[in-house]
Amino acid sequence: MNVLTEIIERTVADLQTEKRRLTFDAVIESAEAESRRRPAADVQAALRVGHLAVIAEVKRRSPSMGELAKIADPAALARQYAAAGASMISVLTEPHRFGGSLADLIAVRAAVETPILRKDFIVDEYQIAQARAAGADCVLLIAAALDDEALARLLACARAWAMEPLVEVHDEGEAARAVAVGAHIIGVNARNLSTLAVDTDTFARVVHHLPATCVRVAESGITSAGDAEAVAREGADVILVGQALVQADDPQHLIEQFTSIDRRQI
Repeated sequence: MNVLTEIIERTVADLQTEKRRLTFDAVIESAEAESRRRPAADVQAALRVGHLAVIAEVKRRSPSMGELAKIADPAALARQYAAAGASMISVLTEPHRFGGSLADLIAVRAAVETPILRKDFIVDEYQIAQARAAGADCVLLIAAALDDEALARLLACARAWAMEPLVEVHDEGEAARAVAVGAHIIGVNARNLSTLAVDTDTFARVVHHLPATCVRVAESGITSAGDAEAVAREGADVILVGQALVQADDPQHLIEQFTSIDRRQI
């Protein structure tokens, strides 16, 4: 069994427990209340900036590296990210392999005005409503974890909550699927979710299969300003960075280095 399959199976089991604890109708009611109080942000607008935009991630652990950082106070870290100019903050909410929770997302939402991405293994409309109820503005949909019908259905569900999803792909075939369902924000993850290996050539290879009209996000393997500039030259509008930031002595300075890259000048 590969890592992605294992995580999805655990996610489905967790969902069954969650649905017994709190009905879908109750989650929808909470999501509707949150949307009246604070409508979802326009994340496409937030990511379409002249400089290289940064999605800064609150990430405690990873399947490939184990523990990355303690992060006792995710809200404090999010405030640093926001102050440095991150365009969006990604919060890992998967508990078993990444050490996250919806409580982290709720804490971050209370601390910053910056748009928030729920980073998890979304397989059900219930999770999208959960994300909106917690204050998320965006959700991650992983093409490798969803067939065409599920990808289209969950994309439509997210949009029904006024959340434009980030659709993650890993190769040319998944890129074609994301384009076919009409994704507007497409992330190319250089990490193979089956083997956890990182191929730094992935973005350059796959980006040519994405339309210039979509927001193109480079994910994984970006640890320095040099890495960020390289993917910007290849066509990235946005980078998503987790490990490098949570392990940095000064994450604000690193974000400022990333956002100083003017895509129009390279």
